[in-house]
Amino acid sequence: MNNFYLGIKFALSYFTLLPVRFRESDNLSSPAVLRTMLFALPAIGLLLAGMSIALFLALEPLGWVGALIAAGAYMILYGFLHTEAVIDVADAIHAAHGGKDPYEVIKEPTVGAMGVLYGTMSVLIKTALLASLLMHQHFAAFAAVAMIGRLGLLAVLSFFAFRSTFVSQLRASFGKTALLGAGAVYSLIGFWLLSWPFAVALGSGVALALLIALLLRRALGFLNGDTLGASLEGVEILLILGFLWP
Repeated sequence: MNNFYLGIKFALSYFTLLPVRFRESDNLSSPAVLRTMLFALPAIGLLLAGMSIALFLALEPLGWVGALIAAGAYMILYGFLHTEAVIDVADAIHAAHGGKDPYEVIKEPTVGAMGVLYGTMSVLIKTALLASLLMHQHFAAFAAVAMIGRLGLLAVLSFFAFRSTFVSQLRASFGKTALLGAGAVYSLIGFWLLSWPFAVALGSGVALALLIALLLRRALGFLNGDTLGASLEGVEILLILGFLWP
């Protein structure tokens, strides 16, 4: 039970800006803790989406301004963790085109012009799409996108090898059985939210996550934590487009 509790706290501390404290004696590298952390990842998406929706409902009298603030809050709540990944991946891909080592570039603490441009564009597009979901009262779709995008990451984590010690450690703790269990649990929640359209969205989201990961591995020659974040951003943007398409 303690490992389960620590895993939930670790997920909150790693994937959100919510304040979480640990004791020095807490062992966060335990496979059981890491497995729980990953299992909770889609629930973290639901939590962040719920907080953003609640903020929108409070700001709804402001119209589109309230929707923009709530949409931005969704990304702020996860600390732009995945947006930063888009920047690093974009820099690495363009460095590879120029003959440089993309792994060295992706690990640099600084960012290049192309990374800034791609990161800015992803934030603008995602903010506009999320605001549109909120303005049209598509709250269930918002929650489903946040959950499916992270389920896609679990699938990528299970099917690909990574050039990252921490991500490889996460992968080793989360096998195919855990992936199937997570898929079953969150599918029940998804069906409650959207009924059968969730099945289409889930299949599309997981397929997109695997495809994006495959394309990034081909472009870079490896996968790491940044490619996971970039994959999540891409899947969420494409899923929202699908929900908004007339």
